[in-house]
Amino acid sequence: MAKSKSVYVCRNCGADSPKWIGRCPSCGEWNSYAEEIIATKRSPQLSYAASPQKPELINEIGTLEDKRLFTGVKEIDRILGGGMVPGSLILIGGEPGIGKSTLALQVAMKLNSTVLYVSGEESSEQIKLRAGRLSDTNPECLVYSETSLENIINQANNIRPSVIIIDSIQTINTDTIESSAGSISQVRESAALLLKYAKQTATPVLLIGHITKDGNLAGPKILEHIVDVVLQFEGESNYIYRILRAAKNRFGSTNELGIFEMLNTGLREVDNPSEMFINQNREEMSGIAIAATVDGIRPFMIETQALVSSAVYGTPQRSSTGFDIRRLNMLLAVLEKRAGFRLGIKDVFLNIAGGLKVNDPAIDLSVISSVLSSNLDIPLSKKFCFAGETGLSGEIRAVSHIDQRIKEADRLGFEKIFISKYNRKIDSAKSSIEIIKTTRVDSLVKNLFG
Repeated sequence: MAKSKSVYVCRNCGADSPKWIGRCPSCGEWNSYAEEIIATKRSPQLSYAASPQKPELINEIGTLEDKRLFTGVKEIDRILGGGMVPGSLILIGGEPGIGKSTLALQVAMKLNSTVLYVSGEESSEQIKLRAGRLSDTNPECLVYSETSLENIINQANNIRPSVIIIDSIQTINTDTIESSAGSISQVRESAALLLKYAKQTATPVLLIGHITKDGNLAGPKILEHIVDVVLQFEGESNYIYRILRAAKNRFGSTNELGIFEMLNTGLREVDNPSEMFINQNREEMSGIAIAATVDGIRPFMIETQALVSSAVYGTPQRSSTGFDIRRLNMLLAVLEKRAGFRLGIKDVFLNIAGGLKVNDPAIDLSVISSVLSSNLDIPLSKKFCFAGETGLSGEIRAVSHIDQRIKEADRLGFEKIFISKYNRKIDSAKSSIEIIKTTRVDSLVKNLFG
């Protein structure tokens, strides 16, 4: 009979200890140990029987490029590098209510093959109601409400589906570990067994994972090492737009991202994100500037909105939505020191339209232009856009992927783009947009406001 005991397991690396430790000696994380009740079992005897699989010469191994399985969702296929690789283990993480289950069910409905959709959180009737709201349907989609991993694998062996979807990995438990579902040991062991099944049967397995309040995937950090692909589903609950990023991808690039729009009929793929984040029909108002940004390798235009007003209270307010507040304070200090604008006694509010969170340093030029436009109450032309990073000395620094930014601005009909003079190898022969090169913030002010 198995004997139960209490151990402390690190959530970050999975190391265990007989007592609680403040700092993990393996990974160095603080306060990452949690108590778990597990059962000790006699380790199985090692088998030295000959394995049916033999080593192969690398030049004789075939490739998987022509064997990928298309999900039917173009944004996901592009992020994965051209579809799901047979035997791959894919993990999708995101906040509660962001649409992870809807996205997974939409993949199941678009696939023209047998899909086993396993749900440990919802009943079959609830999944049927959600599937009825989607625009697509798959008569070969099998719904299975189960949390036992052994029962799931037995059903998969009988059905032999093309894809298995698990919603979610934190609700699955295996009999090999006597601890509650969602614990570090259960998540680690369940993911390892699913990986073994996926590799042996060449069946893609799609896992849905919860995240903690810190934004990290729940469970041990080793979960992200076990899986082949980690996708982050981001977005604000107050906005209808969702962004899917690849945090890890063994079969493709991690620089891709997909944008979706949440509708009553499911998630709609957004082919042209630039037209989604900028208002083409707006009037020319002060405090609005368009930035040519790049997320991964995908360029699109976003709208930065600034409001500068006299400080009502003693201490001026600084507020930023979608942009780092510390970087905003730095840019305001540069404007005051290098351009002579007294913004230290004024309230400054900044907003990135569409609910986006932007970390691209090339948005600095757009932020500065919108702040100056609101401060002077002079509107900028709707046909102007900006792409440049600002340094502490007031210089405008070069940014990456400048050709892609210029091409996207030209495609959307912009007439002028302000960039750094230090950008080299610009292929402007194929574009009709006028490129204005500047070196410092004060020269940018003269070009915009005279």
